[in-house]
Amino acid sequence: MATLTHDEVRQAVQARYGTIAETRAPAGCCGPSVATLDEKALQIGYSADDTSAVPAGANLGLGCGNPVAIASLRPGETVLDLGSGAGFDCFLAAQAVGETGRVIGVDMTPEMLRKARANALQGQATNVEFRLGEIEHLPVADASIDVILSNCVINLSPEKQQVYHEAFRVLKSGGRLAISDVVATAAFPEAMLQDLALRSCCVSGASRLDEVEQMLQMAGFTNIHIQPKDSSKTFIRTWVPGSRIEEYLVSASIEAVKP
Repeated sequence: MATLTHDEVRQAVQARYGTIAETRAPAGCCGPSVATLDEKALQIGYSADDTSAVPAGANLGLGCGNPVAIASLRPGETVLDLGSGAGFDCFLAAQAVGETGRVIGVDMTPEMLRKARANALQGQATNVEFRLGEIEHLPVADASIDVILSNCVINLSPEKQQVYHEAFRVLKSGGRLAISDVVATAAFPEAMLQDLALRSCCVSGASRLDEVEQMLQMAGFTNIHIQPKDSSKTFIRTWVPGSRIEEYLVSASIEAVKP
């Protein structure tokens, strides 16, 4: 069976998230949900205060955790969000770093970028900016970032090692990663691996925990901590009802430091 090409994966991801940005409804494999967007956020680790503190439309019910909660952000820091979507985590981070801090969101989907920028105007978030770009080729200067966030996005990349190399490049010495992502707990059946819908909705692109650790080490990171969350199977099983994807997948918190 032919392997999916990098371009096929990127195009599927862009199409899916472009549709979500314009409709605020899940596209592709996830189907309709009985939970509201705020309820979905609460399920993956956000608080009611978080969902009420961002501009309306910033929370699209995506993600698999709350990276801001593990980032220990401080006033004045510069934060980068990989795959920033409509800006949910960016706006939460902006509040944590304050007026002296800065938040940059990078996303490759133009529809998401337009939505995020409109949300920033609506919320008068003057310390947040959104840039069009791929997380494998960040439009960000070397050694300019204190903290990198990402929420269930790196699994979507067909070039994950390059993502971590880029993250290392843009971080300052002592800079840190605070990532929520899915990791594979078992080998996916070949049919799942070749399913573009599953790939584009944060399922079959997940790497094993040991692979994530190895990629971070190869990029140069130290103090690597990866914490799987078995409780996440409760919401993961709702992503593709009836497929039993929770047998192959779990959400995890991923932290690391650039020496």
